[in-house]
Parts: sequence; structure tokens; C-alpha cells
Amino acid sequence: MSAVPLRNNKAAAPAIRSVTVLGATGSIGDSTMDLLRASRDRYQVEALTANTNVQGLAKLAKEFGARFAAVADPDRLTELKDALAGTRTECGAGESAVIEAAARPADWVMAAVSGAAGLKPALAAVDRGATVALANKECLVCAGDLFMQRAAKAGACILPADSEHNALFQALGSGNREELVRVIITASGGPFRTWASADIEQATLAQALKHPNWSMGQKITIDSASMMNKGLEVIEAACLFALAPEEIDVLVHPQSIIHGMVEFSDRSVVAQLGAPDMRTPIAHCLGWPDRIVGPAAKLDLAKIGQLTFEAPDFDRFPALRLAYDALRAGRGTTTVYNAANEVAVAAFIAGKIRFGAIARLVEATMEAWMRSGNLAPLTSADDAIAVDHNARNKAVTLLPQIALKAS
Repeated sequence: MSAVPLRNNKAAAPAIRSVTVLGATGSIGDSTMDLLRASRDRYQVEALTANTNVQGLAKLAKEFGARFAAVADPDRLTELKDALAGTRTECGAGESAVIEAAARPADWVMAAVSGAAGLKPALAAVDRGATVALANKECLVCAGDLFMQRAAKAGACILPADSEHNALFQALGSGNREELVRVIITASGGPFRTWASADIEQATLAQALKHPNWSMGQKITIDSASMMNKGLEVIEAACLFALAPEEIDVLVHPQSIIHGMVEFSDRSVVAQLGAPDMRTPIAHCLGWPDRIVGPAAKLDLAKIGQLTFEAPDFDRFPALRLAYDALRAGRGTTTVYNAANEVAVAAFIAGKIRFGAIARLVEATMEAWMRSGNLAPLTSADDAIAVDHNARNKAVTLLPQIALKAS
């Protein structure tokens, strides 16, 4: 049984839902807290976490009366305690404290801790059967089979919080799994959608950070420019909805109004539309199985005028092709894909490689992994983290020779 409900079976939501937000001071966390702020009578905050932003965490804990607050940096516990002195909020610091926050008895958990560090806390929420709004890509890209198996075993409900996967989740409610033909994930195309390959190769950091539609963090904006983010989303969709690579298509849609579509056996195509605002999918998760009032702008299609579509170009954007290759290879290769990309993006930001070398480093790292024959199934979070660590080390060793190669 899938941990993602493919039909929105209506179950009574609690009158007051207790919530935990892992990564409360990040961009997803900020949007989540904004929604909670607008519906204070419906939600009680159980726990909040942050990576290093102690003051931001303490401010939110005070505002929402959180019962527990944890900072991932183990050296910041005293600072957090001082900031919350005089309140009833319990404090913790370090990885174990973030995991404790996830394990506390909240009905609903936003899993928005970025990177591999988000895996164990998300699993802690899953293992107690919570409803988990998943915004951490690494949980699925690095350990998708393990994560979804644990969720199904515990009876946890996984709600996709990314705009594309949330769109697919909503559209999938129009049919049954056996009626599905394919899902279609839309992509804006990023800032280099119309650029020639030679120009993409030489793109600067400033150019890569000029996303036409979304305001996001530096890493994900660069991933959008390379379409690596869309590759990661293809992998996530395969894990979330138990899909084969052949059942997942990508369609470039520059306006970012349609976020996902599902085609059924009768050739009906059901789409989810909305203004490009992350609060819309988060609001859907926060209210599910009901809907709450969201603050995003009303969609005005007449004002937009037209919606356009293009097929993705796998030659100009090889990162997308590599995601399908990683899915088909399996056995940790998607973990390698993600880890190598994080090394490559950091190197690009530091000026060590050209933009076009990002995908080349990912491909070289994947090829080295597959040649190694070390393709054992991942049976624990520690297995996934070990593969992630080894892939990063391999990517670092390959970096100098990739940096020297021309496209």
C-alpha cells in the first residue's frame, strides 16, 4: 500500500491539529509559519527546529508557544536557552534534538530540513505514523525505497509539499492507479531556456541566479537553470507514486501556471493550476483532507493571456537525461546523482568550474559509481548517508579533471 493516498479519502481532521515544523526558519518553513499565523485557531505548534538561526527560532517559538525548540548546531544550546529564558519551551541542540523534535507527538510534520541531514528526522516522524508534508528532496532521492517502505509499514501519510508533486497528488485523485497512463511534471525552463549550448556552457553565476518566475535559494535556483531540479523531481515522483521512468514526462511551461498533469486511460488529462507561490501546495498539505484559506494571489488567466509548452531539450540540459539514467540504474545511483550535483554546484559558485561542467561532473561520478559494482540495496538511513558521503568524495576527486575539460 502506498504511503501517499492516491485518492483523497475524506477523514475527519482534528478540530485543533498539532504541528511540528522541521526547518522553521528556511524558505519553506517561513511559508508554513505564515500559513499557521493566519489560522491560529486551527493549529497548536508542538516543535520547531532550525539549523543555526537561533534568534529566528526563538522568536518563532515565543510567537507560537512551541513546546520544544531545537537547533541543529550542538554548540548553540546555551544561546537558545538564553533566548527562550522565561518561557515554557523546552530546548535541545544537535542532531539528536532535531530527531527528538520529529518524534514528538504532533499530528502533522513539515519536513523541510535541507540536505541529507533531513533524512533521519523525517524518518522519526514517519516511524510513529505521523502525517508528513515532505519538502526535503533527499529523503526520496537518496533513500526513496527505504523511506516509502518505512512509511507504509508505520501507516504514515506522506503529503508532497513541492508544487509539482503536490499538483500530481491533487490530479491523481481523479482516478485509480490502474487507470493511470503517465504523469507530466512541468518546468519553467529556467533562465537559459532559449540559450544555445555554447552560451549555457559559459553562463555566469549572476545569470544562473536570474530565475524568471520563482524567488528561491541560491542552490535550487542554479539547479533550475541546469534543469537538475527537474531531474530530482522526476526521481521523487517515481518514489512517491511508485512510477516507472517511462510513466513520467517533463514538459517545459514557461509561465509556471500548470504545475503538474496526469493522463488517464480514457485520455483525460487532469491538471492543477495556480499562481507560482509555494504557500499554495503547503496550504493544501496543511489543511488536507480539507482545504484552508490560502494567501496566494488569485489566478487570473485572462490577464495571463496564454499558456505555452515545449518539449525538454536533453542535449542542452543533460542533467535531466542523467536523472532518468540514475532511476533506471537504481541501487543508490540516484543518491550519487544528488551528491555529485551538490559538489558541482558548490564548485560553480566558488568559480572552480564552468556552468556546463556541473552536469559533466555528475555524469562522471555516476559512471564511476556504476563501474565500482558497489550497488547493494540501501537498508538503512546510515546506508544512504554512507553512499552520499562516498559519492561526494568521488566527485571532489574528479573535479580537477572535469574543470579542465571543454564541452
